[in-house]
Amino acid sequence: MTDASQYLLACYHIARKEGEPVSPGSVADELERSPSVTTETLQRLEKRGYVRYQPYEGATLTERGRETAADLHERYVVLATFFREVLDLAEPDREAMALAGSVSSLVTDRVAETLLEAEGVEATDVSV
Repeated sequence: MTDASQYLLACYHIARKEGEPVSPGSVADELERSPSVTTETLQRLEKRGYVRYQPYEGATLTERGRETAADLHERYVVLATFFREVLDLAEPDREAMALAGSVSSLVTDRVAETLLEAEGVEATDVSV
């Protein structure tokens, strides 16, 4: 669910900031994607049980979607911190968003441990 995971994670971030339902336009802006592709992806996420989508209203995370997105968010936070603090990437949040759905929690757990041990850095949530 790599590409779709970006949409799910974007919904999660926007919902935490602005509440639900999350408008497709907000998701499209966050991911720099077209509104039509965003709407199609939200409809696919609805078919998979991750969101409830209503045209003209937006998407609301289901319990399954919220749990999956929370897990993705944890991975995102660790990756963004690693990319920012260790690799000094110009756009760590964008890179973390792209990879959060492709990396297992085992990998992000090890990255978090490494950050804490080697760098003395704790993964922190800067998305909200």
